[in-house]
Formats: sequence, C-alpha cells, structure tokens
Amino acid sequence: MLNRLLRTLFLGATAALLLVFGWPQLFGLQNTWVAAHAVSLRGLAVAGSALLIGVLLVLLVAIRPLRPLAGGLIVLLLLFGIGNAGLLVTRGLGDPAGTPALAETTDAVTVLSWNTLGDEPGAAAIARLALDQNADVVTLPETTEATGEAVAEAMRAGGRPMWVHTLAFDQISKARSTTLLISPDLGDYSVSNEAGSGPPGNTNVLPTVVAAPVDGNGPTIIAVHAVAPIRFEMSNWRSDLDWLAEQCAGENVIMAGDFNATVDHLSGRETSAGAVLGDCRDAGLATGAGAVGTWPTFAPALLGSPIDHVLATANWQVQSMRVIESEDDAGSDHRPIVATLTPTS
Repeated sequence: MLNRLLRTLFLGATAALLLVFGWPQLFGLQNTWVAAHAVSLRGLAVAGSALLIGVLLVLLVAIRPLRPLAGGLIVLLLLFGIGNAGLLVTRGLGDPAGTPALAETTDAVTVLSWNTLGDEPGAAAIARLALDQNADVVTLPETTEATGEAVAEAMRAGGRPMWVHTLAFDQISKARSTTLLISPDLGDYSVSNEAGSGPPGNTNVLPTVVAAPVDGNGPTIIAVHAVAPIRFEMSNWRSDLDWLAEQCAGENVIMAGDFNATVDHLSGRETSAGAVLGDCRDAGLATGAGAVGTWPTFAPALLGSPIDHVLATANWQVQSMRVIESEDDAGSDHRPIVATLTPTS
C-alpha cells in the first residue's frame, strides 16, 4: 500500500512538472527561471522523451518490480513528447528544400536578420548573403558600425546601396553594438530612440535600433537585440520583451532580430488578434516555419530554438520566410532568417 501511494505521488509530481515544462503559459511561468529554458527547446524535448521511453522499456522488460512505475512514466513521457511534437508541427517545420523565390513586386520589402556573434562571418559574407536575398532591410545584432559600413560598401558595389544606422552601448564588446541597414528605396530614415541602455529609450543590456521615416511615410523599422535569459539577467530579459512589445504598438512597424525568446516566451504580451508581441505578428508562424531553430548552429535546426524573428503589424502580409542553414559554418552561433513582406493594401 505504501509503495503504491509513493508511486502515485511520484507520478503525479512528474505529470505536474512535465505540464509546466510543456505549457508554462498555463501557470504564467513562461518567463521564469528553468521553465523558460525548458520550453525553448521543444525539439530537444521530443528527442529526449523518445530516448527516455526507450530506457524505460528496457527496465519494463528486465526488472519486474519497476514495471508499474516504468509503465506510468512511459505514458507521461509519451504524452509530453506528442504534445511538443504537435506544437512543432502546428507552428511549422519549414520546407527542407527551401522557400521558392517569389517574383519581387515594387512594394515588397525583404528583411534579412543575422546575429553575427561580434562580426564573426565578416563583412564580405554578410554582404554576399544580403545581395543574394535582395534584402531591403538588414538587421545585424552584435555587429559594429565599421562592419556595417563595410557591408554597405560591398552592397553598393553589388548594385544595392544601403544606409547604415548603428547604436552601441560601449566600444568594448562587439555584442553591445547593433547595426541596421536600410535601402534608400524605402526613403530617408533616422534613429529615433536613445543610445543609452534601458527603458524608456532602449533595451537594457544590448542595444536595439529604432528607425523612423523622416517624412513620416513608411514603416518604423526596428533592429532587435534582447538580452539572453541567463540566471542573473532574467529581470532585464523580461523588461526587454515588455519594452519591445511597446515598440510594436503602432499601425506600421517591422521589427527583426535576436529576441532571445520563442513565441512561448512572448505569450501574454500581444495586444491585438493574431499578434504575438504588441500588435506584431510572426512571419515564421504565418508561413509554416515557426518551429525551425535559429540557435545554436551546431544543433540540427529542428532541435534548436527559434529565437530570431521577423515581426510586422497587420498592414503587412508575409509572402515568404525561411531560416537559412547554409551559413552554419560562417562563424556565428545564430542562423540568418529572411522574410518578404508586402503591404495589405
């Protein structure tokens, strides 16, 4: 009787823990230590569940006294794995063959984003990718002004000139610089937020660039870099996501970059139907690529975490979006992403 009670309590506690890890939003825990990390790697959770089920099946056959406990754990892990797999499929596993190139229209805007891990791929590689993608907007977290200018020069030589906007919190760490490139075809832009760290003018630890059209016509374009949710940055991370939600409260916004957050972490910060952050919708979810991991590059994309995003307000329709896996050996720990948007009217 005591063994049965202890087994029931253990399985009940395990079920509760797996529920928290699988859907922390149910308890409002998606932005808390441990739960935030567990939910960020759903692909790994599926693989880990399958591995543990295999181990438990061996125990189920080999050790008779453990059969009731092992059987219960197998059921729980199976439900946990299926739930995570179902969410991954719903959010979209992308197209392994790559998204076909679309005929570019005059009003289409192609956005490329790449956290370069402190300029690691080099200006030539960044410019080549931007030219290959016909990018109109390039957001480059962890990229210095000097590299941004070199990228712009190479793109001008390739027939696609760009204006460069950089904010840096210091000149010591390249991670504390974010660069935004905008095509002159979109008009003149100026940086409208403050260079100092922290709200109300910026994210807390790593800079975000907010660029507004000088004549008021066109989208506000935001190059995002939120801090990672490491142990001693959790409050700054939550503050960063709150501040980014406020920046996407307008009618015409495009934001892209390293959010260090999946759509699970953004939950609760949406302010309109269909949005995931403020009034912004996620291009990955809109095109069936929302579960493809952008970090880290050493892991298969479906086992990684989709923490880099292109978001836009409802006046933009997503034509295509994909995670680029061909640059995994370029030096960054993030994969580039590219999305093409067109106005809804």
